[in-house]
Amino acid sequence: MDEDEREETRDRFGELVNMTPAALEKWLASEESKDAGQHKDGGESTGHASGRRIVELLRTAKGDLTDDDYRHMRKVVGYIRRHLAQRPSGDVRETRWRYSLMNWGHDPLA
Repeated sequence: MDEDEREETRDRFGELVNMTPAALEKWLASEESKDAGQHKDGGESTGHASGRRIVELLRTAKGDLTDDDYRHMRKVVGYIRRHLAQRPSGDVRETRWRYSLMNWGHDPLA
């Protein structure tokens, strides 16, 4: 990945991940967060695991980000964009749709 791609990835990630590391950590500790998303074999959901990784990424200096970090950032951007396009009608404050997005670092009500 060249520097232009890295910069674009950082920009998109920064635009879509609108939760602070502290707010995301607090959210990830909640039961609503743990229940949201797809769980494989009763374990942790993909989004919940991603949220923990996002906290790390948000706290990592730009110069210390690896190619693997950038790949995950692109995955996060893709997920958030796809999920936002599936917004349900009505009040979304207490929905699995919102909770799943929050696991990925985006609160649609922020």
